[in-house]
Amino acid sequence: MSTRSINPTGKSYSQAYESTNFKRLVFVSGQIPETKEGVVPAAFEDQCRLTWKNVKTQLNAADMAFENLVKITIFLSDRKYREANGRIRKEVLGQISPAQTIIITGIYDEKWLLEIEAIAAE
Repeated sequence: MSTRSINPTGKSYSQAYESTNFKRLVFVSGQIPETKEGVVPAAFEDQCRLTWKNVKTQLNAADMAFENLVKITIFLSDRKYREANGRIRKEVLGQISPAQTIIITGIYDEKWLLEIEAIAAE
């Protein structure tokens, strides 16, 4: 597979992301900030890190990793989480820069402050 960031922002996402000659795609359903035991952390930062951990768990189950991400969609419950979300996304993804959309919206469970869905390719 060959990938190319198009107009990377330097903030762990690109304006566009090209993937050619891939073998398979994996679509990760919206991952939430909840442990297997049903625990939801109170702080946004903890929820964000847990949600990324849950995304990673799904990617790993498909024999993929963050490096395979080509598109992410992040749903935030409030604009006030934009800065922390960006900081933690950069912490988690580092130089990985998939295409990204952020949507401010009501989320299914009011305890959840974000949800992340992803598309990965290899």
